[in-house]
Amino acid sequence: MLEIFNKWYRRYLFEEESVLLLVILTIAVVLLMTIGDILTPLLAAIVLAYLMQGVASQLQRHGLPQSVGVAIAYIVFVGVFFGVSLGLLPLVWRQLMSLVSETPRMLEQAQQFLGVLPEKYPELVTEAQLSGVMNMAQAELAGLGQTIVTRTLASIPGILTVMVYMILIPLLVFFFLKDREQILGWLSGFLPAERPLLRRIWSEMNMQFARYARGKVVEVIIVGLVTYFAFAWMGLNYAALLGLLVGLSVIIPYIGAALVTIPVVMVAFFQWGVGSEFYAVFAVYVLIQVLDGNVLVPLLFSEAVNLHPVAIIMAVLFFGGIWGLWGVFFAIPLATLIKAVINAWPTAEVATEKVEQETLS
Repeated sequence: MLEIFNKWYRRYLFEEESVLLLVILTIAVVLLMTIGDILTPLLAAIVLAYLMQGVASQLQRHGLPQSVGVAIAYIVFVGVFFGVSLGLLPLVWRQLMSLVSETPRMLEQAQQFLGVLPEKYPELVTEAQLSGVMNMAQAELAGLGQTIVTRTLASIPGILTVMVYMILIPLLVFFFLKDREQILGWLSGFLPAERPLLRRIWSEMNMQFARYARGKVVEVIIVGLVTYFAFAWMGLNYAALLGLLVGLSVIIPYIGAALVTIPVVMVAFFQWGVGSEFYAVFAVYVLIQVLDGNVLVPLLFSEAVNLHPVAIIMAVLFFGGIWGLWGVFFAIPLATLIKAVINAWPTAEVATEKVEQETLS
């Protein structure tokens, strides 16, 4: 057993930098597991600043000075951030509360629809079973109002936290953009002066994560807006709420699309029943998903950042388990980073081949 471990160690941790990188990754996982919630605004600000730095870099490539590019990128970020926070989120919240208030009516409609099942399929569903299910659902809804009031009162500290985040995150993004070189230089002081491995891994991670993160932002915006306008044009209730859910669902491939189908189908069914409008909405929703998966995704992403469905599920389970909702949200970007690290991680055989090639040349 010890010999097997020694071979593995000599194969993957033969360099000092490999050990250092393993320590950094271990510390990062421990921090997410222990104080991930506390670090949430900091990590969110880092991701947003990273995205905005890409915008600033593009402006610099078109001839603008660095300070001007950073200023324009930050102004764009502030406009989008507060536009979403003060415009979109309140609208979505109102529609969510309206959907909750409509739940009793939906339950009654569902009871009428399911009431014919015992007559048509008595061997599968009985009156007693259906009555038990409906009584249980009504009992749950009876306490829904009290639960909403209780959670609303309990969420006052959460509302204060959100207000703090709305001030803290823009400030952090500003300083990350303004003092980017200074912060990176300070962090580099803790690393070895010669670090070719870390530079190679950072280059790989930066290329893949930048492509993935910026592509996903564009995909979320396009899918969300198209879904909202399509549902609003068709007269579907809660179009903003459903558009937001469908847009965010693309962050988690396969799983997100499967989960968000449920509320879309339910809202359409309880609004129109099984009819032409219901089938039209469902057809439009399927068309959006098909165009997203077969047209938009190939345009935005390359094969280099694609992940196997098993890897996606494992990432969602793992990071969701150690970091909750934020872990689910950032599961795919984190999995992409891990993939980049694995691709760039050296082995003893690769290092030997490089040395031989350099000697021959």
